[in-house]
Amino acid sequence: MPDPVKDALDLVTAWAGRPIVSTTIKGGLSHHIARLDTEDGDRWLLRVLDPRITEAGLGIPLDQEIANTVRAASTGVGPRVVQVLPGAMVLEYIEGITLDAPSLRRPEMIDGVAVACRRLHAGPRFVNQFSIFRKLDELLGLCRAHGLATPPGYEDLLPVASEIEGALARRPLPSVPCHNDLLAENLIATPQGVRIVDYQLSGDNDPCFELGDIAAEADFDPDQVERLTHAYFGDGAYAGQVRLNLIMSNLTWTLWFAVHQGLVRDRALPDFDYDGEAADKFGQAVRDVDDPSFGRLIDMVGGRTPRTP
Repeated sequence: MPDPVKDALDLVTAWAGRPIVSTTIKGGLSHHIARLDTEDGDRWLLRVLDPRITEAGLGIPLDQEIANTVRAASTGVGPRVVQVLPGAMVLEYIEGITLDAPSLRRPEMIDGVAVACRRLHAGPRFVNQFSIFRKLDELLGLCRAHGLATPPGYEDLLPVASEIEGALARRPLPSVPCHNDLLAENLIATPQGVRIVDYQLSGDNDPCFELGDIAAEADFDPDQVERLTHAYFGDGAYAGQVRLNLIMSNLTWTLWFAVHQGLVRDRALPDFDYDGEAADKFGQAVRDVDDPSFGRLIDMVGGRTPRTP
């Protein structure tokens, strides 16, 4: 039976012309990631892409991910692409500190991530488009088709997505090359600035979703959302759009975990609680939608007279 990881390592060894030690890096929920070391001190990252992730709607097609990774590298924010192999990439190993949610909430790190996003967004356009609303439709369709469980009450909240999409359509921003999955672990702090890795869900998108997704993944409070918006745009004019995209991030990625658990079980990490992660994201979405400020936020972004409490 073919072993894509072994095949990729054999190709890298042949390309490098010397022995390589491979160390699997835990934490990636979809693809196989390994650190590669040679005796003479070279170090790279191997990313072996699993086509089933694309088939399950959990990532973009592999050729698009490779192309977008190459384009992100040209900005200096993404890792340099050392070698492209069939279904795999050898990437620059970025020496730095992988962030977590608490560190991402620090004011200076919020500012640094905004700088990295601006650099990425100013780079070459990606080869595909991405919409969080269409991704929700896609993942929801997979859940329904395969009978996958979603958190109790999930479908009752779906009208909120249409409300948010309608409000955001009033003043859309031009799309830019976005990562679209900026959990803290995809951000690496280095002395030269924050770097961004893992372009599995990348595509041209509204930059307000990028910021809202960062805020959702690190569970920013409204003041932290405001700081991120100011750091990126220079003012807070789009803070409402970012806050609505925060809700869409949590609402949509709830389904990502349900689909991963249901359709790619053999890739599931035994010590990772997919159902718990889905429930947590949905709980945050419910919290924000139930907040009295949500209706006023929809009115403000949608250009309507804000409703009173």
